[in-house]
Amino acid sequence: MLARVKSGRLILLTGLTRGLGRALLDRFHEAGHRVVGCGRDAGRIEDLRREVGAPHDFDVVDVSDHRSVAAWAERVLAAHGAPDLLVNNAATMNRPAPLWRVPADEFDRMLAVNVSGTANVVRAFVPAMIAREHGVIVNLSSGWGRSTSPEVGPYCTTKWAIEGFTSSLAQELPPGLAAVALNPGVIDTDMLRLCWAEDAAAYPKAETWSHGAARFLLELGPQNNGQSLTVD
Repeated sequence: MLARVKSGRLILLTGLTRGLGRALLDRFHEAGHRVVGCGRDAGRIEDLRREVGAPHDFDVVDVSDHRSVAAWAERVLAAHGAPDLLVNNAATMNRPAPLWRVPADEFDRMLAVNVSGTANVVRAFVPAMIAREHGVIVNLSSGWGRSTSPEVGPYCTTKWAIEGFTSSLAQELPPGLAAVALNPGVIDTDMLRLCWAEDAAAYPKAETWSHGAARFLLELGPQNNGQSLTVD
């Protein structure tokens, strides 16, 4: 088990068992912050509990299930209070294909995770952040949330939705809070390899990306409310 971190900010992170989420967990841990997070893979969550452990807190949660998210939030808020930084990272990607060849269940699952999942987490945690009058909500977008490409239409749909969702949320938040849509850039992850196969290797690994990205996230504040940003 890694050494226990000192008390710092409370960071809530979805989709933390792999890819960008897993790399960010390591950076936040190293910086002395507590991470409360979730993922769908029970085996990976158990591995994180053994490897990282307290004071971090990990649960098996499918963000597309609003009842599960609500139950998770009730437990987390009682145990830890409202997060200082909420990062909606959980997402899934379609297998590249023309829109008319993407199966309905695959399209629906992407909407459920990428869009409804983000809304479920916001619904469950943001009221506590508002009551505390403090906090930053970061919803992971994409370059494909601001542009389009063939054969990734479902993914583009969900990330364009995140941009609009976040912009509206930002207008509803009281002073002291911020909502930001964040394009992480092009990163060599399993999701990117689903689209680009070995060509994804030309881009940075999540581990490399996470050093600058964690600092970027921790510097966000009320002054960034409503912005659509990109990790440089």
